[in-house]
Amino acid sequence: MAEPAPADEGSTDRDECARRLGHVFSRPELLREALLHRSWQAEHGEPVSNERLEFLGDAVLGWVVADIAFHMMSDMPEGKLTDLRRSVVNMHALADIAREIGIGEFIMLGRGEAASGGHDKESILSDTLEALFGAVYLDAGPAAAFDLVRRIMMPAIVEAVPHLEMFDAKTRLQELCAQLGLGAPEYVTTGEGPDHERVFTAHVRVAGIDHAPGKGRTKKAAEQVAALQAHESLVADA
Repeated sequence: MAEPAPADEGSTDRDECARRLGHVFSRPELLREALLHRSWQAEHGEPVSNERLEFLGDAVLGWVVADIAFHMMSDMPEGKLTDLRRSVVNMHALADIAREIGIGEFIMLGRGEAASGGHDKESILSDTLEALFGAVYLDAGPAAAFDLVRRIMMPAIVEAVPHLEMFDAKTRLQELCAQLGLGAPEYVTTGEGPDHERVFTAHVRVAGIDHAPGKGRTKKAAEQVAALQAHESLVADA
């Protein structure tokens, strides 16, 4: 991943961000606002940050994913549709998608936030991606926003469907550990490979015992696999 710019370098960098999104902004100021973190706002006296666009983009994202799930999975019950939406509309999943696009290097951060790794922080990446969805909605309308979100999110949705049975594995493992008095599970997750081919390996430890690792294309997917295997192991030993 390219080194993030330490300051606002102007429209050229943002044009590259727009190109990666696949949207030409008729109102470039919306793109700038979507990339402007509150830490930059505080240091430079900007009138707004991207938080309002994030609020709007979150609603747009939820609408589009719900629409896709409803029409694509005509036989899926409501509970599974909810699981599908939650599996792709969450901080970890959105941060992974933002990394794949390369959004982090364009985010305008204050010096302290940038120095502490803010360009790769999951909460900042996911919030910025949602702000970009909101910016496209305001720039070009609902149809353009729908098409953008569908194009960006569809691979994650398709990948999530076969693994819905594992979606809540971390919650189930945590509940089982509580029942057995084992304390909360501890996860250590690492990634290897370039952003577009990154593979994550998650290790979960329960009561000081390491269980079989899980692998996945995203951090969340790897942790769910590891949690499922640990859950099965604990049930078998109980």
